[in-house]
Parts: sequence; structure tokens; C-alpha cells
Amino acid sequence: MTMKALVYHGPEKISLDDVPVPKIIEPDDAIVKVTTSTICGTDIHIWHGGMPEVEGPRILGHEFCGEVVEVGPAVRNVKVGDQCAVSCVTQCGECFYCVRGIYSHCTTGSWIFGYMIDGCQAEYVRVPHANLGCFPVPDGMTDDDVLLVGDILSTGYFGAENAEIEPGDTVAVMGSGPVGMCAMMTARLWGPARIIAVDMNQARLDFAVKQGIADMALNPADGNVPDKIRDLTGGRGADRTIEAVGARGTYELALDAVRAGGNVSMIGVFEKPQELKMNELWIKNIKIGMGLVNANRIPELINLIAAGKLDTKCLYTHRKPLNDLLEGYDVFGNKKDNVLKWIVTPYER
Repeated sequence: MTMKALVYHGPEKISLDDVPVPKIIEPDDAIVKVTTSTICGTDIHIWHGGMPEVEGPRILGHEFCGEVVEVGPAVRNVKVGDQCAVSCVTQCGECFYCVRGIYSHCTTGSWIFGYMIDGCQAEYVRVPHANLGCFPVPDGMTDDDVLLVGDILSTGYFGAENAEIEPGDTVAVMGSGPVGMCAMMTARLWGPARIIAVDMNQARLDFAVKQGIADMALNPADGNVPDKIRDLTGGRGADRTIEAVGARGTYELALDAVRAGGNVSMIGVFEKPQELKMNELWIKNIKIGMGLVNANRIPELINLIAAGKLDTKCLYTHRKPLNDLLEGYDVFGNKKDNVLKWIVTPYER
């Protein structure tokens, strides 16, 4: 039995292929029929060869919801027929890192969908450790409500949490793509006085402000962003900065714009080494945090969405079936047509 899936075969080589439908391998596996998925920035990094540790053939994709169609004998938290949001990071809950709460480094060999195991840009996906990775969608909620909790909303929350935001802070987010906007949305939960969106794409800045995701926006094309932030903050700089791209420009902005004693949180995926100017930075007494999303706050994020505290649906600019996913990689990967989030619906036969 075969299914359609978006398969990475090496740098710049992706195709929609017929591949075998996945099967239960371990007792705590579940097989999920994908009902909604997305394209994420990490998929684009992989496609262009920016993550050479990913070897083809590999089914891409890691942000999705779906219906449980089969479970292993050790699965107890979900059952066949459940509609679930799924964590992009699989976790056993028992290894050295899991028992310390660092789920993104689970040693079971599963790790992240579309990276070291096959992903969700397919009709079906095998979910390892389903007891800790599948989260039933509450009654009255839809895929669209919770679709991003498995990755970028959790990533944004992780970035805001690492920034250690305090009420009344000025928070500057470097990068106003979907991840950056999720960082802004979740940063709001800590009560900052001002959230500043920073990006070279003026349309994205305008969108963030219009939607109330950011309070104001700064475009580096219009002048020195760190200086403008210092002008807004009595000469100090932002209390917290969040880097949400993984590029040299946003990296340097995040470090330059933070005040002495502030925090820099980095959630962008970097393809190249960056220079840390310790001769200039050591005296600022700043904290720098970074890392891969833990995705351990999915239940809390679902509760916040249900309560109306978070709503990511404004980010869904494009929606097409799996059949058109190659078009999606071109549009999303090249930032065409004012795309923010490309939503993938089931394959149409």
C-alpha cells in the first residue's frame, strides 16, 4: 500500500513521490492520517542543503494535525479516531535528557519529524512515543486553531520564555516571519510595555502592527535600528531581544540592540558560523540563550488558544492540497505573493 509524500533526495531535489504507508514499529507508535500540515522555514533550509546531516530520501515536514488511525499496544493517551495536534519533537520521557526536561535532545534516535525520521508532508505519518507526542484537539476546536502549537508557536514561546521577559519591558524581535510573529504573540503573555518588530520586509512589518502582533515596527532600510531603539528607551536599548531568522544581520542586531544587563534569545536556524565579539560584549552583562524548541508547552498553548489569549489563524495566507506542495516550496521558500504560512490540506485523488 502506497501514499503520496514530499520527499527530499538531496540539495535542491524534492519531489512528490509514491512511498509505502508507514507501519507500527515500536509498541508506543501511532499511525496518524495527516489532515493539515504546513511548510516551515526548516524545510527550506533542508531543501537548499543547509542541513547536510539530513540525508535523502527523507519525507519532509514537522508541523501538523491528524487523525489517529492505528496505535501500538503501549499507547494509552490517545485512541483510534482521535484528532490530534502533534509535537514536532518526539520524546521518550525516560532518557538522560528527557528526565531533565530537555526533550529536544531525546536519545532514542527519533528526534524531529522530517529531520532524522520521516515527516508529515504525506498522507500518513508514524508518530513515535505517541503518549508524549499526540495531543487531542479539544471539542469545539479545529485543526486551524491548534495547527502551529507543534512547532512555531512552541518555538516562539520558547524564545520568549528564554528571554525572561518582565512586565513593562521593551522587547525587540529581529525577524517578522511566522516564527518571529509567534515570538511576538507569546511575548505578550508576560506583559511587556512595547513589542518592536524588526524586518527588511515592510509588508510583514505593516501586517504585524495592523494585526496588533507588534506595537511598532522598524525597518533597517530606514536607519540604524539599535540607535532608534536606544532613542525609544532613554538611551539604554531593548530589555530583551529575540532573534528569529538565523542570519548574520538579525544576529548582530539582536546583540547590538539589547541594553546592558538584558537578555538575548536566539531561535533562528543558522546555517553558517557567527562571530561573537566578546571584546565588546563581555562588559554588557547580558545573557544569551539559544536552542531547539522543547515543545513541552503544547497543553498550555492549547489552553491559551481556547481562552482567546492566542490566535495564529491570521498567519494562514495560502492553502492548497498536498498535490501542489512543490508550488508551495517555491512560493514560501522564495517569499513570493506576501506569503506567511502555506497550509497543506490532504491529497486530492
